[in-house]
Amino acid sequence: MDRRLTTRGAQRRRQLIAFATRRFAERGYHPTSVAEIVAGVGVGKGVFYWYFASKDALFLEILREAQHDLRRRQSEAIEGASTPVERIERGVRASMEWSAANRDLLTLIHFAATEEAFAPAIRKGEEVAVADAARHIRDAMSEGEVPEADAELLAHAMLGVAGHLARTYLHERRRDTAVVADAAVAFCLGGVLGPRPAARPAAGSSTRPPARSSAPAMGEPATGEPAVTAPAAGVSRAL
Repeated sequence: MDRRLTTRGAQRRRQLIAFATRRFAERGYHPTSVAEIVAGVGVGKGVFYWYFASKDALFLEILREAQHDLRRRQSEAIEGASTPVERIERGVRASMEWSAANRDLLTLIHFAATEEAFAPAIRKGEEVAVADAARHIRDAMSEGEVPEADAELLAHAMLGVAGHLARTYLHERRRDTAVVADAAVAFCLGGVLGPRPAARPAAGSSTRPPARSSAPAMGEPATGEPAVTAPAAGVSRAL
């Protein structure tokens, strides 16, 4: 419902959205009534229906604003990135940080995906996210940063991983945001996009590996077996 709002009107609308978001996340969408929302804000039902045609309309607006805010956060994060892979890395990290900072909205998004009335709005947002990610992946392929593959398939895989980690480790288990973001980035860059192509040797240079010293390298066990490293080791703090 589009209306020209005064400063006070816009503030009242924000109050309704903020209170409803908290109450929907705490008690559930269906158990929460319009009467409960207006009582919590201290206004009458007439005020509610001035801004929203129905409780469904209010919930859809909450979802729309959440998706818009997440995309804005991602856009800000990738600004200034020098390569497509760095944009991907920064975007993934921004998504995880947004999820950790907006747990109530994450609860509502997960609920909405299972409801016939709201699932189309979630799918529309996912389509936009997949298109954004696939574009960056194609750019990375064009620049030789990652192997050629189905960019849309990889985009779906990346978003699936990020979504599952956000739901399980940030929302339900309340794990450290940086640790979960590192894991998401490491998987998306290493597990999904694959290793970056090795640089070609200069003309006339030897392709034989250098002779190996009998002494173990730094960080390598004396047995000669490779050292085990954390999945996110060496991953820059970008997307």
